[in-house]
Amino acid sequence: MDGIRLDRRDGVLTIALSRPERLNAVDGALTERMLDVLNELPRDPSTRVVVLTGDGRGFCSGMDIQGDPGQEVEEGRAQRLYRGIARGGEVTARLREIPQPVIAALHGPVAGMGVSWALACDLRVADPTTRFVVPFVNLGLSAGDCGLSWLLPRLVGPAKAAEIAYRAQRLDAARAEALGLVTEVCAEGGDLDAAQALADELLATSPYGLSRTKELLNMSLDVPGLRRQIAAETGVQALAFFTEDLAEGMTATMQKRPPRFKNR
Repeated sequence: MDGIRLDRRDGVLTIALSRPERLNAVDGALTERMLDVLNELPRDPSTRVVVLTGDGRGFCSGMDIQGDPGQEVEEGRAQRLYRGIARGGEVTARLREIPQPVIAALHGPVAGMGVSWALACDLRVADPTTRFVVPFVNLGLSAGDCGLSWLLPRLVGPAKAAEIAYRAQRLDAARAEALGLVTEVCAEGGDLDAAQALADELLATSPYGLSRTKELLNMSLDVPGLRRQIAAETGVQALAFFTEDLAEGMTATMQKRPPRFKNR
């Protein structure tokens, strides 16, 4: 459906980029459908974890420059390109902003815009075929693409980010794991199963605690100082004492059993 495929089960929404004949290259229809789905998630308490993957041989080969990356409107090539890149960046931002943790299940090429979308996810599972490709400077482009210049330094540090971007490096799964870009390297072809297992692990945690933790971790990347972050944490933590989640967590601890949080 418009370049993506959805699967819902037990609190987990799996979004699969589904243009396998183009290695899931991103066109305008795919981007708009992604935004439709992501914009609904803050109002969807039944979905607690999101898994993002790609159908076929790769996760995503970047923006489809052979097609029309913008909407079907009468405008010049520059405007269409700007629209396509800007909307791709909006997907990056929404992946960070939705309350649900997002797990990327990666395999094959992860290139261009696909790198930004993968790095915008909270956790990344990769199989050994995964290749992160950051080719921009070799193509006459900048590596500031859909949030990449913001995300990459925060994940690997500014010096390593500069090396990757300036040298247009390709990173295999093992190197990506060593740099902290990948949470786990699984067996070949097992990335989606590994991501689903990780999602099940997150489902066992407190709904309030999980979503607020994502909110605070994201906030910490922008907040101008420790005291501002402590103030935000204090408000979130104080409210936790009035939730069903805390009551269940404390009861389960005293009864020496796993907590049974309600998947709201």
